[in-house]
Amino acid sequence: MPRPVILYSGQWTDLPLEELAQKAGEWGYQGFDLACWGDHFEVQRALSEDDYCQQKLDLLSRYDLSVPVLSNQRVGQAVCDRIDARHQAILPDYVWGDGNPLGVQQRAAEEMMATVRAAQKLGVAVLSGFTGSALWSYVGGYPAPTPAVVAAGFHDFARQWNPILDVCRDCGVKFAFEVHPGQIAFDLYTAEMALDALGGREEFGFTFDPSHLHWQGIDPVEFLRRFPDRIFHVHVKDAVLTLNGRNSLLGSYLPYGDPRRGWEPRSPGRGGIDWEAVIRTLNAIGYDGPLTVEWKDAGMNREFGAEEACKFVKRLDFEPAERRGGDEAFREA
Repeated sequence: MPRPVILYSGQWTDLPLEELAQKAGEWGYQGFDLACWGDHFEVQRALSEDDYCQQKLDLLSRYDLSVPVLSNQRVGQAVCDRIDARHQAILPDYVWGDGNPLGVQQRAAEEMMATVRAAQKLGVAVLSGFTGSALWSYVGGYPAPTPAVVAAGFHDFARQWNPILDVCRDCGVKFAFEVHPGQIAFDLYTAEMALDALGGREEFGFTFDPSHLHWQGIDPVEFLRRFPDRIFHVHVKDAVLTLNGRNSLLGSYLPYGDPRRGWEPRSPGRGGIDWEAVIRTLNAIGYDGPLTVEWKDAGMNREFGAEEACKFVKRLDFEPAERRGGDEAFREA
């Protein structure tokens, strides 16, 4: 069967989960990549209340929805980041605490461990998220980092994340890190460096989001071919380049939707990504997990866009050919 098409709930946490579930079911989705903020999923309640997880599953089952993936990008960001006032807006109050940077990082790491345990309790085998980065300010910056500074940044990443990955190992949960600007890895080569820093731990793989590879000039298909056994999760989000000689790939501090930006997220199928090539490569590497629509398009009504995106992905996806020896598949009857 084609892969299930699910919706990432992170852009929809302004809606109560039940309201979103009803809409998602009507749009044709089969489940959620469930975000750990708003009322969608609360980590500490999941661990402290015996029936919390079952209540969430029962709610979603009323709309024929499942939860194959849990996501906690916001808290994961604070594990390795250089903490400043921006982080307070994305963290639970009990993680932010007094805002002391070292304390915030430690509490964020503890909350990510708790998220892994909550995922296990919910019956979810994949946790998607960010890592943050002590190195991001050096990307394209001046003065350039020395090799020793880069090595120290990756050492810090491994020191912070190995204990979280130990909990993943013990709970049977895979961590699907989203390769993304602002993270310890943001392209193909830095993804290699992150894997090397962790000694190739099998609990650590990637959430493949081709939109952020595309605008950096990276062929998403090459990323899939490089890491065929590390693609634990897939986001379906498009992007378009709008370079005109005046604007920049770096965005010029402008918000999404501003026509002066050099690139924009787009609803799936309305940007520049070759989705046919992506699906064929996912088939070739044997990825059989869900296809998660991460809907983001500042120029389109989001409910129209989310429904259209679900239909687009269902039309796009197809089962691979049966594997047969030699050239039998190409012989005429």
